[in-house]
Amino acid sequence: MWDEQGIGGSVPRLSNRRQPPTVRLRRLAAELRRLRQQAGLSQDDVAEKTNVNSVTLYRIETAKTKPQLRTLIALLDAYRVTGTERSDLIALQKEAKQRGWLHSFDADLPDQYTALISLEAEAQQAINYESLFIPGLLQTEDYARAVIRGVLPTATEAEVESFVTARMQRQALLENETPLRLWAIIDQAALCRTVGGDEAMRAQLDHLIQQAQRPHITVQIIPFSAGAHPGMPGSFIVLKFPLDDPDVIYIDSMAGDLFLEKEGDIQRYNDICEHLRAIALSPADTAALLASPREDH
Repeated sequence: MWDEQGIGGSVPRLSNRRQPPTVRLRRLAAELRRLRQQAGLSQDDVAEKTNVNSVTLYRIETAKTKPQLRTLIALLDAYRVTGTERSDLIALQKEAKQRGWLHSFDADLPDQYTALISLEAEAQQAINYESLFIPGLLQTEDYARAVIRGVLPTATEAEVESFVTARMQRQALLENETPLRLWAIIDQAALCRTVGGDEAMRAQLDHLIQQAQRPHITVQIIPFSAGAHPGMPGSFIVLKFPLDDPDVIYIDSMAGDLFLEKEGDIQRYNDICEHLRAIALSPADTAALLASPREDH
């Protein structure tokens, strides 16, 4: 559970609608775009080197089309990608049309573009429901470190710091000129659990109060008085994208990281979001409630 962290209706089923990109295809597109930029090449430069025209390259880098294997190999050659990274991207190309993805992050996360980080960077909006944690994008460094140490008791100090660094870097999405719009819905239980000690928890709640005042961030607390609710089985994130691309649901579990892309799943989680927003306190009442546990610590 080291990456915890979208609103609207379902994607209608239309027979003439283009097939939406899968998580794998989006991941491949993001990786190829990153590699080109890392190599210091423009799309026109790549066209000259590979004979892959700039229109095709644009479509590949925006996940509008799956690259043919020979095209991918030409791009990887141009970007001088070798070894495991090359074989992983070729494997990703072969699986690009498969939907749903169970992916286990490893200790090298800060050095890799993981699926969640790639998708989060492309998203326009994220709805994050958390039952036991403060959402990752709103965590302080001390709180994050305490969470990671607690959830991953066998991790080395270096691994813990790598995860903390990755989480702090993710928060840059909230500082962009066009920032990610974040709607955080948090069960009150997350406020009452002392993580990292009283001082760290006070600082975390102060940070949450401050972040909730920003125009692109909305925070709602589900109070204990709401009783049982559909978020109790666990946390999730709904990622929403521009250009009518369909939502992606991210679920973090002890078995790994699950991405849901089927229309029925998207509809179900959007319905759950609507229900949770309705039973949660308003943003104004949430701000008042946040001050209480802060004083308790």
